Amino acid sequence: MQYIIDSAHLSKIKKCVEFYPIDGVTTNPTIISKEKTDFLKLITDIKDVIGPDKMFHIQTTSSECNMIVEEAKRLREIIGENFYIKIPISADGLKATDICKKEGINVTMTAIFTQQQALIGAKAGADYVAPYINRLDSIVSDGVHVVEEIVNLFKIHDIKSKVLAASFKNIEQIHKTALVGGHAVTINPDLFENLVYHPLTLYAIDDFEKDWEGVYGNKKILDLIK
Repeated sequence: MQYIIDSAHLSKIKKCVEFYPIDGVTTNPTIISKEKTDFLKLITDIKDVIGPDKMFHIQTTSSECNMIVEEAKRLREIIGENFYIKIPISADGLKATDICKKEGINVTMTAIFTQQQALIGAKAGADYVAPYINRLDSIVSDGVHVVEEIVNLFKIHDIKSKVLAASFKNIEQIHKTALVGGHAVTINPDLFENLVYHPLTLYAIDDFEKDWEGVYGNKKILDLIK
């Protein structure tokens, strides 16, 4: 399972990179616009924070094939290694995906809501397909089940594309996505904190500290072995 940050908030990205085993960052026009800052500086700052070894997915703002490809080429020049152009599923998007792959540009096909959208996106060459879990749940569908069927379709047809599930509101959705074989999840920084939180964990840590202090006071291990 790959854990990816779904944010363009620089300080939150820095914190996630420092403390969590993250594999990259995804953004989209909505996420970028919330920062209300210079676009070029923002994406280069994010790249500097995550470094060359982590993925950076940036979504196109164009809907016409040739313009999508031009954006992808220019962004790759700026970002360098491990750049992925996010392309919403459409006829132009499929054509642009095919061209980008021939140009050696990584592609994440996004705004996926059906299994067949994912399959045809993968057939066009997308490295990742991104189904929206909570948005599916919100329209009385089952986002996790959609992920499960996409994963199974890829296995049946020996497709190497990966499922990058997006649009999460709680940890249970992330957990169930992992159980059905989702390859990656992109989640906002607040959910990263919830992934490691449990009240019983805090109680256990408190008990460890009380038992230790009952014998050794405020001294730590390093104080006792120096």
